[in-house]
Amino acid sequence: MLHVRNQRASLPAVRATAADPPPSVTDDPPRVKPRDPFFDNAKYLAILLVAMGHAWTPLRDDSRAASALYVFVYTFHMPAFILLAGYFSRSFTGRPDQLRRLIAGILVPFLVFDTLYVLFKRWGDNDPDYPISLLDPYYVTWFLIALFIWRLTAPVWKLIRWPLPVALVIAALAAVSPHLGNDLNIQRVLQFLPFFVLGLLARREHFAWARRREVRLASVPVVAAALAMAYWAAPRMEHGWFYRTHSAQELGQPWSVGVVMSLALFGCGLVLTVCFLAWVPKGRTWFTVLGAGTVYGYLLHGFVAKGSRWWDWYEAPWVATPGGVVAVTVIGAVVITVLCTPPVRLAFRFLVEPSMGWAFRREERETHETREAPEGREARERSASGQRPVRP
Repeated sequence: MLHVRNQRASLPAVRATAADPPPSVTDDPPRVKPRDPFFDNAKYLAILLVAMGHAWTPLRDDSRAASALYVFVYTFHMPAFILLAGYFSRSFTGRPDQLRRLIAGILVPFLVFDTLYVLFKRWGDNDPDYPISLLDPYYVTWFLIALFIWRLTAPVWKLIRWPLPVALVIAALAAVSPHLGNDLNIQRVLQFLPFFVLGLLARREHFAWARRREVRLASVPVVAAALAMAYWAAPRMEHGWFYRTHSAQELGQPWSVGVVMSLALFGCGLVLTVCFLAWVPKGRTWFTVLGAGTVYGYLLHGFVAKGSRWWDWYEAPWVATPGGVVAVTVIGAVVITVLCTPPVRLAFRFLVEPSMGWAFRREERETHETREAPEGREARERSASGQRPVRP
């Protein structure tokens, strides 16, 4: 997540229907299915990386190690979340029941939390004139509006012949289009789009392949090389590339660099996402239950992250020491873990997963006869009475 207005947040839990996100990623099936512990484990570990990344943000100037870890995590933690969000959007066709869940589970929490974060900034940062602008999502709320838009487009990506190449072209064009503006964080929506489309195309066997022993072993040197590269690049590379909030020109680079970086970041993000998924436990663990609450951790931990900076918690002398970096990392992990627990979910369900039945028309259940075309009923009645069907 970002620390300035036009560089808001990075990810988070993937939220897909009511996201369990995307921040949590939520399955959107027509019927309730047993939860797969693998995906709950993946969501919890991904949100853990999000919290750690935010904890390291104020430390980057004083610690090259923290800066390197920040670059490493920001390369793939949002791509992993978005890919999972796409995977859980495969069944979305725009049915009325799906649209109701999309509005109640993603759009309404976006409106609520975007407003709450701005009010919190006015109070906590002593900035009473900071505007509430729903077109300019604040901090972590960008992911909810992005997920809302991505999911609405899901049926389109199932229709076209080459969805991933088209999404990559759109992302590259966005990366070289400085005049898109900031409304709805459109740069992020478009530049992260390929990962959502890739999730739509993914199948369960792809995740099984990522967990094969040979892939897991190969991921070790890949991650080691990525960490070494991050350590080298941290003081040399503009971190704004990882946020996907600006075009190449706005980052002081020619458009050609924007195209190359768009494709390179997609490739690096995908490779490290596979490495991440390779080590996600397949069975139930002590943190599996927390995977169902990642949207809570995602939306709530931002208040702690922002408050820690506004109230100078990072100014304590011990924070700048190596031990302080470790302590801050542990604190971030503990906070996000607590915020994903069932008691917290119960306490804040009215905000994160509001009951919106009152806002929608009651869906009348159609009987078989009302669904059947009149000519079909007529033919069935003739057949039952022994009459020959009428032919055109």
